[in-house]
Formats: sequence, C-alpha cells, structure tokens
Amino acid sequence: MQSRPHPGAGIEITGVDLRQLDESTFTRIRELFDRHGLLFFRGQELSEEDHIAFAQRFGSINVNRFFEKNADYPEIAMVRKEPGDRINIGGGWHTDHSYDEEPALGSILVARELPTTGGDTWFVSMYDAFESLPAPVRRKLRTMRARHSSKHVFGSRAKVLRWLTQSQHQSYNAEAADAMDDPVHPAVIEHPLSGREALYVNPGFTVGFEGWSLVRSIPFLAYLYWNAVRPARVAKFRWEPGSVAFWDNRCTWHYARNDYPGERRVMYRITLDGCALRPARA
Repeated sequence: MQSRPHPGAGIEITGVDLRQLDESTFTRIRELFDRHGLLFFRGQELSEEDHIAFAQRFGSINVNRFFEKNADYPEIAMVRKEPGDRINIGGGWHTDHSYDEEPALGSILVARELPTTGGDTWFVSMYDAFESLPAPVRRKLRTMRARHSSKHVFGSRAKVLRWLTQSQHQSYNAEAADAMDDPVHPAVIEHPLSGREALYVNPGFTVGFEGWSLVRSIPFLAYLYWNAVRPARVAKFRWEPGSVAFWDNRCTWHYARNDYPGERRVMYRITLDGCALRPARA
C-alpha cells in the first residue's frame, strides 16, 4: 500500500484492493482516516456487498432518511442526476448530517456512472480552515455554539424549489425534516478520532450562532466560509471508473460540481453513524 497527499487536502491511497484488506493494511488505512479525515482510492471494483462490508469495518450504517435508496440495498443512498435535472445533490459546500444530534461519522462514495466530463467533487479540511484563522478569532470560536437545520434543504418548503427545478426525485420524507429539532453543536470541536480542533459550521446546514441574531451571524459565517475555501486548500477530486472517496463529516466539507448539463451521473453513498460532539477546550 502506498499513500501520498492529495493536492489541497486528503490522502490518496494506491496499491490496495478494498475487497481484500488484511488486518495490517486495514489498520494503516484506519490510522490515515483518523488523522486526516479524507481518503481517495482508485481502480476499485466494489460490488454493493463489498461497499457495505467495507463500511461496516468502520462502524454501523446510517440509513438515509431523505435520499432515494438502492432498491436492493437500502443501506446505500442513490446520489444521481438525470439529464433533465437542473440542480444536483450536494451542489454547494456542506457537510453531511450536521443537522443530527449525533452527526454522521463519515460517508463512503463510489462512482457508478459518470458524465463524459465534469462532475468532480471538491473537498476542504476543517482542520486547515480553523488553523488558518487569526488567534483572536480561534479563541472566540472556541466559546461559541452554532445551530444546524435540515428544514430549508429537505423540508416541505424546499419542495417548491425541487418542483421548479424538475428535481423532485432527489429528496424524500419532507415531513421527517419538518419534525426534527434543530441541534446546537460547538463551533469548534475536539475531533473524536484525532483529538485535533476542527471548525464545525458549514454553508449547507448552519443557520446561525446560539445567542446571536441572524443579522449578526451571517457576516461572521460568511467570513469563515470565505477563509475555508481559499483555492490552495481545495482538493478537486476527479472521478474515474472505480474511484472511491471516504471522508469524515466532522472535519471535512464537500461540494459536488454541477458542470455536466444534459448528462447522467450516478453515485452510491453509504453514511456511517457518529456520536455527540465535544467542544474544543476554550
């Protein structure tokens, strides 16, 4: 097994077959994941059963409430864009499941059907985003908490947007989103695997800081988001047949590019259960 840094963020691993990992190789992969939170693999030939088996070595599977499920394997969420769709799933910076009381550990995405060009996924590290902030801002953030919500993305009001963009199939179970509480998480967490500090807000699901008005929250969030996605920090992962990306949702954002009009893109995603998040030490 060989590993090397991917430009921007993450680690690219070669020389492994994810279907046949001995304990020593798996331990090395686990250590890299725990430390960096973002792994890329090439040249894999994972069946649905292989995908599930690999995921289960890291933890229990979270069956998605809002995406279409694979008809034969409900553990796998279908992330697809049809030729007539105007918007795609994940077409903006976000981290999966921050709207849960116990946010997801990570997601494992497998390429199944790719457009002729485009369709990359971009990633940024929230370790790097936090470390790059000025010291006074880091100190302030360690004392703060932020509220997250799924309602504006998956709830009933979001149905109007999906209808207007002819993308009704992309999200289900709006009533569940409407009924969910909006959890509050630390703005900076002590990562449960690495122990490192990571910024824990994101453009997709963070709706404001606890104790702050929306008007006060928006400019500070905008500054944090701008800082996080500076070009040198963005890992632009180009999908190929057999590509797999595995990221930790507690320390990584991602962004599925919507730059392949009129073409189909199908990805299979498995998400792993996580845990409650602890604040970094102030």
